[in-house]
Amino acid sequence: MAGDSKDSGAVALRRAAIALAIFVALTLLLLAAAPDDLYLWIKAVHVIAVIAWMAGMLYLPRLFVYHVDSERGSVQSETFKVMERRLYRGIINPSMIIAWAAGLWLAWKGFGFMGGWLHAKIALVVAMSGMHGYLGGAVRRFAEDRNQKPARHWRIVNEVPTVLMIAIVILVIVKPF
Repeated sequence: MAGDSKDSGAVALRRAAIALAIFVALTLLLLAAAPDDLYLWIKAVHVIAVIAWMAGMLYLPRLFVYHVDSERGSVQSETFKVMERRLYRGIINPSMIIAWAAGLWLAWKGFGFMGGWLHAKIALVVAMSGMHGYLGGAVRRFAEDRNQKPARHWRIVNEVPTVLMIAIVILVIVKPF
């Protein structure tokens, strides 16, 4: 049973990598076809990656809330481990990398890394990346049955990406300074 889970996990990870490669290849083809629209295409890629990253960042702590209530070693606990690992490695990590790469390019090309709002946004994205790392550590601890945090902790942690996201969106749209 455990071998089947690892095999299906490898298949899912391989599928995610293939989908990501196809996405990148199509993006590059579109960029080659419309180089004048490069900025807009990179911006679209950035927004798509941010949406995927945030979806994972909002869902993973919720999985932890449910995982805490499952008995260690149970089928349910093992299922949560697979879900958490796949979400983190297959969606959250690649999305964060693409969001950072595209975002830094946009900050350089569109704004020359200038603007107080942009500096504040980058600081908040660094904080979001720190939360990303914290959740990655939690995935490892849950996988090793070493989680010591109660469900209440994960409910609170679940709100942190939301608050960061709201502040980031306000900075990007309003550009208050």
